[in-house]
Amino acid sequence: MPTHPDILDEMNRLIEAARAQEIFLRVIGGLAVRVKSGDYQKFFTREYPDIDFVTIDKDRRRLEAFFKEMHYESNKQFNLLNGTSRQIYHDDTTGRRIDIFVGDFQMCHKLPMNGRLHLDPVTVPLAELLLSKAQIVELNRKDALDMASILLYNETGNDDDNKINLEYIAQLCSQDWGLYKTTSINLKRVEEIVSEEKLNLTEAERALIKQRVSDIYQVFEAMPKSMPWKLRDKVGTRVRWYEEVEEVAR
Repeated sequence: MPTHPDILDEMNRLIEAARAQEIFLRVIGGLAVRVKSGDYQKFFTREYPDIDFVTIDKDRRRLEAFFKEMHYESNKQFNLLNGTSRQIYHDDTTGRRIDIFVGDFQMCHKLPMNGRLHLDPVTVPLAELLLSKAQIVELNRKDALDMASILLYNETGNDDDNKINLEYIAQLCSQDWGLYKTTSINLKRVEEIVSEEKLNLTEAERALIKQRVSDIYQVFEAMPKSMPWKLRDKVGTRVRWYEEVEEVAR
């Protein structure tokens, strides 16, 4: 299994090659959290067998030729069926998989990506990176720690200049009650985890993460809520509010 420097080098190689061909390719997932999280080893040690990317709609038809040039093979059956929204490529030598979301990041909830990938040269913007973890309905400890790491190492604010853009998070969650609900549940999970004494955090770091969680709660309270949003809120979790996600075989 590849070590951190190996896969970071490969991630950068692919992004630089894509940039040279004017293809938008931005990393998302655990490796993006690693890039944005300073001393990531503070939480736990991880390996990264795969690289997850997002691209824009207009570049999707160029991906197969690009990744062939980069020495990756197309998952032809998957890409034929799903290529307008998601594509998968493999390096059979290393066992590494490249998973690419096209236009939107669609899992338990949809996060639109077109029009915002230019905001960071390597990863998706911090707001989307945090929400890509927060939108997971069955959040595991690893993903909760990813959320905690993003919140620890990145400021909250109302723009995308190296900040978690609270206005944009509020905009998405005011339009999608389900995303708001899952995010709210998972922020509480993060608060619980960072309170654990066994976690390698100082009291100041715990307080900082909790303060940034509180910043998000505050924008949720203040954000405009449409009548359909309020009606859906009254129904609550009695009706399923998310998409069920099928695991894609490696």
